Amino acid sequence: MLRFLTAGESHGKGLVVILEGLPAGLAVTVEQIQAELARRRLGFGRGPRMRFEQDELTLLGGIRHGRTLGSPVAIEIGNTEWPKWEQEMSPAPGHTEKPLTKPRPGHADLPGMQKYGFTDARDVLERASARETAARVAAGAVAKAFLQELGVGIVSHVVQMGPVVSKSPRRPGLTDLQLVDESQVRCFDAEAEQAMVAEIKAAAKAGDSLGGVVEVIGYGVPVGLGSHVHWDRRLDGLLAQALLSIQAVKGVEIGDAVDVAGRRGSEAHDAITWDGQSEDYARESNWSGGIEGGMSNGQPVVARVAMKPLATLNRPVLKTVDVVTKEEAVSFKERTDVTAVPAMGVVAETMMALVVAGEAMRKFGGDSMAEVIRNHGAYLDGLLTERP
Repeated sequence: MLRFLTAGESHGKGLVVILEGLPAGLAVTVEQIQAELARRRLGFGRGPRMRFEQDELTLLGGIRHGRTLGSPVAIEIGNTEWPKWEQEMSPAPGHTEKPLTKPRPGHADLPGMQKYGFTDARDVLERASARETAARVAAGAVAKAFLQELGVGIVSHVVQMGPVVSKSPRRPGLTDLQLVDESQVRCFDAEAEQAMVAEIKAAAKAGDSLGGVVEVIGYGVPVGLGSHVHWDRRLDGLLAQALLSIQAVKGVEIGDAVDVAGRRGSEAHDAITWDGQSEDYARESNWSGGIEGGMSNGQPVVARVAMKPLATLNRPVLKTVDVVTKEEAVSFKERTDVTAVPAMGVVAETMMALVVAGEAMRKFGGDSMAEVIRNHGAYLDGLLTERP
């Protein structure tokens, strides 16, 4: 079983992630993880924090001489801005001179203050912040390295920014990932890219924010990950929960679910054929997003992830209430992005990687990479010789 746990606050001393359940012998380097963290900072419309806040990475445990040991992998991401926040975020007894009492609609501020009995929104927002996803991406970089050994790769691209929707039916493959990352908004459609950039500029000028939709695709996912036998083993359910856990994400679609819901059954399913040349089953379409009955079916696993506009605006206009005076007010402003949709795609890749890697470990097992690869190969061979 693969699992991970993150700790830390947005402006705290650092973030920590512990990833447990990886086999021994997986090649992992600081440079691999830093490359993924750099991808998380991509995208037109990001705030100035992305330019001056670098990710100081330290591998604390579970890796020796560039390879995993089979023990938990611990990674720390230091906050280069900590000296500016050391007093405000100090763990020592004390108090703040600048409590935040005007919670932002659409953020965790007010529900968290009510739930935990806080009078300062910073006690909530520091952990609720999407800065936490840096720790997830670090863990996801390791999960991606593991999946690569099994021939699995994951790519994402932006298909909608605010009202601008890409009309292109083309999906990027694994070899297109660099091309996607070179796009200002990580969009695979050059025509839509320009319209998206224009929309971001317009929102920035108005001091507003934008949401959007990212499509994330898993290639090479073998048949049979997940299960139909229990509700909490279904691959689509696991993916939906993982993707919905990303900050500001409000919707997840597996395959062409919304479109398919409006069709008749005769036009809604992926016809099964037999490919005599490869001597394997094939599909004429992939409307199901590579998952049937809670299990991967050998097609690319496809999910679309919808992110709402950010709740922090550069021109605060959202009406709220001061929790101390109970008077009408406008929500406070922290440093913010116009949009974080392109970066959310990288986080979505991370969450898909962690789910697929976890199910691969459940399916194939093994204490070393050599054993996992051997089990994986034997399973694939069995599909060819023992298929129904």
